[in-house]
Formats: sequence, structure tokens, C-alpha cells
Amino acid sequence: MSPDATSGAVSIVDWNAAAAVAGRLARPGPVAPRADLDLLVAGLRAAADRAVGPVEEVTGLVPADRASALSDVYVVDRVRWARANTEVMDHMTRGALDDLLDDAQPVTALVGGAQVGATLALLSSRVLGQFDPYSRPGGKGRLLLVAPNVLGVERQLGVDPADFRLWVCLHEQTHALQFAASPWLAPHLAGRARELIADLARTSKDFSEARVRDKLSTVGRAVLAAVRGEGQSLLTGMIDAEQQERLADVTAVMALLEGHADVAMDAVGPALVPSVAHIRARFEARRDAGGTRADQVLRRLLGMDAKIAQYRDGAAFVRAVTERVGQDGFNAVWTSPDTLPTAREIADPRAWVRRVHG
Repeated sequence: MSPDATSGAVSIVDWNAAAAVAGRLARPGPVAPRADLDLLVAGLRAAADRAVGPVEEVTGLVPADRASALSDVYVVDRVRWARANTEVMDHMTRGALDDLLDDAQPVTALVGGAQVGATLALLSSRVLGQFDPYSRPGGKGRLLLVAPNVLGVERQLGVDPADFRLWVCLHEQTHALQFAASPWLAPHLAGRARELIADLARTSKDFSEARVRDKLSTVGRAVLAAVRGEGQSLLTGMIDAEQQERLADVTAVMALLEGHADVAMDAVGPALVPSVAHIRARFEARRDAGGTRADQVLRRLLGMDAKIAQYRDGAAFVRAVTERVGQDGFNAVWTSPDTLPTAREIADPRAWVRRVHG
């Protein structure tokens, strides 16, 4: 078992080992002259700052705390992104896995850390940006912009670099605004994720009868799925019907968050991002293409196809609700956990409107 670096508590996964493995396995990504990299970093920071005003205007959301910046911005490489996500996963599992601690040995914590680290290393090449509201409870979230991935995708798509960087930051700062406007949202989602993980550990027959080493593998995938909202593809066959329904509702909230951010990043229009339509068309074509066959298999294993569906389903929900009840009517979704959409309502926006607005 591994001591937690900040609280002194015992963890079933060695998060330090996970960070070390991710650091060794994550590939560095595209290269560029030092001067170009400096411009990339500066450009991403400037884009993150510039995005704040437009997302507030287009969403109609207001941060609960106007006195501080919307997020702390970090421009990182793939290794730092992977290590940051071990911190997120550490926070998301605290207290959820106490039932397993009696069975765990130091070597199993190391194995779990290695498995989680390897998965994060694979994902580290596919993430452009991520807003993390979880790993600093009670404080500001942090925005991670993965510089080599932004550089690689803008080269691959052949889009205007300044426009693309701002477009990415509009999406991520919308996430920052969602959580800043609804301070209850991060603890609510983290609590639901912990409940699901703990419930999986207690009640899944296949899981409870597995070896501790196999439990760690499943836990690592489950936590990563909870953080990224991709749980169903990774936990198929491991949870019962009631758990699937609860997980579907958590995933529906993730679809809301992603779809809302996608709508916001496009709604700013060509006045702010002149080539926004061109970028969206190229980006969607890249999503649909899916890469090589090996890459397609990897995407399915890591739940990336489920993530893509979330963007589209969530965006369709946001547009349909806004068309019916306007921006202010849609923003009732951020009032409390009771106004969040269920999985059924993501697929049927009118059902959410009837329930919330009568």
C-alpha cells in the first residue's frame, strides 16, 4: 500500500509510481525550433486569457467568485499532463477504496500504479486541453494546455495557429466557467464518481472474486473513466443494471459539459475566430476518420469513441433546449444537482424542459 503524499493516508494505487511510469512511457510529440516553442507557449497563455470574456458573454454564466481569475493556466508537455492526472485520480479515489486496503500489498499498489501510468501515457498524445476542477478541493481549478498536441493537430489540419489555439481555449475556459458558476458541481461529480467506484468494489461479483492485482487494473480503468466520462465502454460486463443506470446519469452530465463547451466555442463566431467554420469542419473530419486500424482499436479500448459521442449528444441537447427556452432557460441546468439532465433527457431534451420548466 502506498502512503498519500499530501494526507498521509494509505492508497491502494501507488500514484507516485503511476506518475513515474507515465513519465517514462509518454512520447514527447512534435518538435520545433526553440523560438517557435516559446511562441507556442506564449500564444496559448494569451489565448486562454483572451477566451474568458467571450465565453462569459456567449454562455450568460457568471462566476460565483468574481475576485479571482477563472482558472490557473498551465501550458504543459505530455509527461506533465499525465502526472497531473495521477493527482486528479488520487483525489477521486480517496475514501472510495477502503474496503480493499486489507487485501492490498505494496507490490499490488505498484502494479496498479504501473497500469494506470501506462494508460495515461497512451492518452497523453490525444488530449489538447483539460480543465481540472477536482484536485484542488475548495480552490480554483487548473487549465492544462498540452502544447505538443496542439502543435501537432494544427499542423495536421492545416489551420491558422492563432485561431486554433484560441478555439481550443474557448472550449476549456467554458469548462472553467461551468464549475466557477456552479461551485457545487465539482464536489457533486467527484462524490458520484467515488460512490460508483466504491459500489463496484463492494457489489460486483466478478470484481469481488478477482485477485487483488486484477482489482487494481479494473479500479485504474474505472477512475480514469470517471474522470473522463467514458465509463460505460471500460466497465461493460463488470456492473449490474442499476449501476449501469447510475453511471449513465453521470455520463449524461459529462455529455452536458462537453456539448455545452463545444457549442460555446463555435458560437463566438468569425468576429473572434475568423476561420472558426473551417477549423470545425477540419476537426470533425479528423474525429470521423479515426486514424489507422490500430488507432481505432486503441480509441475503443480507451473509450475515446464514447467521448466523441458525448460531444455530439451534449451539443444537440444544448441547442435543442436553448431553442425552446432561450439562454436563461437553459442556464437553469446549473442551478443544482436536481436540474442536471439524466441520460434519458440528454436523448430527449423536451423531457428536461418539461421537468424543469413545467
